[in-house]
Amino acid sequence: MKTTPPHRPRTPALATLALALLASAMLAAAPAPAANTAITPVPRDANWVKRHGFFVDIANRQTGCQVLFLGDSITDLWRDRALGLWTKHFAQYDPVNFGISGDRTQHLLWRLQNGELGKLRPKALVLMIGTNNTGYETDKKTKRNTPAETAAGVKAILDLLREKLPAAKILLLAVFPRAQPGDPQRAEVDQINTLISKFDDAKSIFYLDIGPRFLRPDGTLPTDIMPDLLHPNWQGYQIWADAIKTPLENLVK
Repeated sequence: MKTTPPHRPRTPALATLALALLASAMLAAAPAPAANTAITPVPRDANWVKRHGFFVDIANRQTGCQVLFLGDSITDLWRDRALGLWTKHFAQYDPVNFGISGDRTQHLLWRLQNGELGKLRPKALVLMIGTNNTGYETDKKTKRNTPAETAAGVKAILDLLREKLPAAKILLLAVFPRAQPGDPQRAEVDQINTLISKFDDAKSIFYLDIGPRFLRPDGTLPTDIMPDLLHPNWQGYQIWADAIKTPLENLVK
């Protein structure tokens, strides 16, 4: 005696189509992942572009440069707060300083893509960037970048430098500590540094964290070294110069 197999219901074709349409609608309604602005090269205002042009001119004339400094206001202020220290410690390298106050990773990336390396063929580069990617925009609501996004911006800069200057050694500095322990931006900086420390390949990129030299044992940032809890004064630049003197000598050699 033959038994009839149990009936297995099948999803009607219309039901299958309805499910597919529903899935497509849900995907279409889902917000697209936000672009990482830290890796998107972008210029700033007209005065900034004018200063960039000045740097491009230097890059095409000062071909004897052995050390190139790249960064934001902390690098920029070597010119004003510690010019004597700059001359004392780095003059033998015919150094060039391409730091611009307020820059984030995306701004430095744009500068490097648009002529600031010029004819420069430095033996070593000193790079510190990322502190301005932390925190919020002036509206106090819009987040700038996450630590992971900022680290990706630093990586994009490193990749470009390796492409454009394959023979140069890069001294990648940890972002200097800012604010006091417990402040969200101090925590963001710490997270950025943890991520970018992994870019050290001991061949062309050398990571160096001199942040602890600025701090008291309890982690607080002294105002007699960084009065605004962000930018070093003369004493802070002396600490910086002393900390990178030997590593820089080794890279130039």
